[in-house]
Amino acid sequence: MKSQFEVWRFAFPKQGEHPVVLISHPDRCARGEVLNVLYCTSQRQSRPPKPFEVVLDAADGMDWETLCDCSLMYSVPSAGLFGRRGRVTLDRRNAIRDKVRDLFRLSSRD
Repeated sequence: MKSQFEVWRFAFPKQGEHPVVLISHPDRCARGEVLNVLYCTSQRQSRPPKPFEVVLDAADGMDWETLCDCSLMYSVPSAGLFGRRGRVTLDRRNAIRDKVRDLFRLSSRD
């Protein structure tokens, strides 16, 4: 059973295979056929993270520093996820929550 903030792998049609962070509600993660994920990519470019990225590492199930893009959620079939890597640490889960809330302006009201 899958759960929110787990790190899995997914083969994107254009980008190829990448780690992803499950961001859907826990109930959807456990039973949904389609899940929202955040795309992650290697930090090997040796650049600082952009304002919309959170750096993940081995403590989060990555092999090396990896950038998690919080600016865009992808909807992917749950059955296409494979190779569970781990779970994002509490501090980084909170950083992802903060970024998503700020980037999507979910804390403000009209």
